[in-house]
Amino acid sequence: MIVALETSSSTDLSLAIARRDGVPVAVEGWTSDRRQAHETLPRLLALLQRNGMGLSDATAVAVGLGPGSFTGLRVGLSLAKGLAMALDLPLLGVPSLPSWLASVPAARGALVRAGAREAYLLIRGESETRIVDRDALPADARQHPLVAPAELAEAFDLPRSERPVGAAAAVAAVAAVRLESEPDGALPCLDNPQYATFGEDLVAWGRAVWKDPGSVDEG
Repeated sequence: MIVALETSSSTDLSLAIARRDGVPVAVEGWTSDRRQAHETLPRLLALLQRNGMGLSDATAVAVGLGPGSFTGLRVGLSLAKGLAMALDLPLLGVPSLPSWLASVPAARGALVRAGAREAYLLIRGESETRIVDRDALPADARQHPLVAPAELAEAFDLPRSERPVGAAAAVAAVAAVRLESEPDGALPCLDNPQYATFGEDLVAWGRAVWKDPGSVDEG
């Protein structure tokens, strides 16, 4: 069983448990009032219990790598890495915005906060994520449904947007495919989580946290 977490949004999070082949068993999504650190693990344990499972049934852990909220990613990555280390499980990181798009097939693009006035934008069919200003969002993006956190949809005036509350299932599906070629997981993929751009010092610190302590010079 794969345990998957997608917490890169500042407010809209999701969890999933899936079979080894990626088929979802259960998915839970919710909007949090910035209480990710208090809610995520209890919700995961409750989801497992409702489906007659426990952490001992897990065979791998998957987590969304962003880009996105520093707080959300910190919570998700910390929990995922802790579970993988404690249970001696493979750990895989999956880019978040493609997972958001996979969870909402009708969406034209996915949008997550990158700063006070900026957001990361990934348009379906494109490989590159770009940073756009609130007032410079492409017209074609506004004319179609987008996947975006509730708070960002309100700030950017995106009434047709949908929340990414099912994205963890897509994270699990991608992880299942990768497990076929990476059965032991890929811990190095956590070296560079893509935090929101709240300042270079903060971003640099966040990246250093996930590197092997023996290879990091920063405090």
